[in-house]
Amino acid sequence: MVYENVKEGRFIKRPNRFLAYVELDGKIEACHVKNTGRCKELLIPDATVFVQESSNKNRKTKYDLISVYKGNRLVNIDSQVPNKMFHKWVMESEFFKDITLIKPEAKYKNSRFDFYIETKENKIFVEVKGVTLEEDGVALFPDAPTERGVRHIHELISSLEEGYEAWIVFIIQMKDIRYFTPNIKTHQAFGTALKEARRRGVNIIALDSIVTKNSIKVGDFVKVRL
Repeated sequence: MVYENVKEGRFIKRPNRFLAYVELDGKIEACHVKNTGRCKELLIPDATVFVQESSNKNRKTKYDLISVYKGNRLVNIDSQVPNKMFHKWVMESEFFKDITLIKPEAKYKNSRFDFYIETKENKIFVEVKGVTLEEDGVALFPDAPTERGVRHIHELISSLEEGYEAWIVFIIQMKDIRYFTPNIKTHQAFGTALKEARRRGVNIIALDSIVTKNSIKVGDFVKVRL
């Protein structure tokens, strides 16, 4: 994915989940944060960030905050982009052979999974999770408790009993990651559910990303440790 009209700035503060103040060309601008997660280890005063200028003149905020440097590592924090990346990657990579249908936002029981895919042989549900938390080269998810995420895992397990194939795909929105693991310090129930999912037959993979100031695309597979 390529972003147009990108500018470099300096992060000032984040008064709430949706709003940040960034210094651009010597002026403080209000920016929409495209991620409702905590991002406390990323959005710190004076961090170098990249914002995208919107062409919509009716918006309250002129810019979207899309990425931030953590040391020398550029991290994309756009929570809308992992699903787009997965869709493009799965269609171009032939990871699933002979796809006949791919449907975003597929309802199943009390959940809505990110994708439903049909191939000539299989019917597949896929849940995609964007990962922005990193510690010592290890990618972690979630960065805040997610009961919704736990419910999705249990319903993916349930779908196996009805003959579906199930996948959880973690899109790590940065490069140079040693491995991925669930963040049990923040939400142990998510990690427990993820281990149960693998034991029951849910496929779990992680992919890193090639991130630049104005683009992001799927990179390589990353080892998953549960």
